[in-house]
Amino acid sequence: MKLKCIIVDDESLARKLIEDNIHQLPFLELIATCKNPFEAMQVLQEKEVDLMFLDIQMPGMLGTTFLQGLRHRPMVIFVTAYSNYAVESYDLDVVDYLLKPVSQERFTKACYKALEEKQKSMAVTQESSVQDQSLDMDTIFVNSEYSIVKVSISTITYVESMKDYVKIYTTTSSKAIITKSTLKGIEERLPDKNS
Repeated sequence: MKLKCIIVDDESLARKLIEDNIHQLPFLELIATCKNPFEAMQVLQEKEVDLMFLDIQMPGMLGTTFLQGLRHRPMVIFVTAYSNYAVESYDLDVVDYLLKPVSQERFTKACYKALEEKQKSMAVTQESSVQDQSLDMDTIFVNSEYSIVKVSISTITYVESMKDYVKIYTTTSSKAIITKSTLKGIEERLPDKNS
């Protein structure tokens, strides 16, 4: 897994040092370097960014102000010469807060933290997608009395054929669900008991 990242810093030397640190870590992919938040905004609109290395004191706009204005935020590691924004940065839910000059060791630690966060969020996304799929397998939807009715397969006791219609009896309702279908049509929508 690679984290696509950008650097946002008004100092060219600072951008170069962060860039050198990024190139030391194989899971980071630098896609842009920006001199100010306005350039960064353009990149964020055009490209998918996982991680942003963001300076705070920049002419035109503070990094914290820029971050607060973003609707869809990538993960952020602040890289700044000022310690007085640390408390505010935690309110902004950033990955880490690095003080310049940053050692390669401290930089690496912050980046691994970002990688772990990305892996956790991907695991949660995959888990919810698996749950959605299993939900789909546990239910069927049928048209009944001018509406769509969700029927949990585990509650079906039996299905009775009535020419062009079927009655579905469930444990959750005393009234059968009547829908226009054949017995075979309903049977095909139920999971195979042998699989």
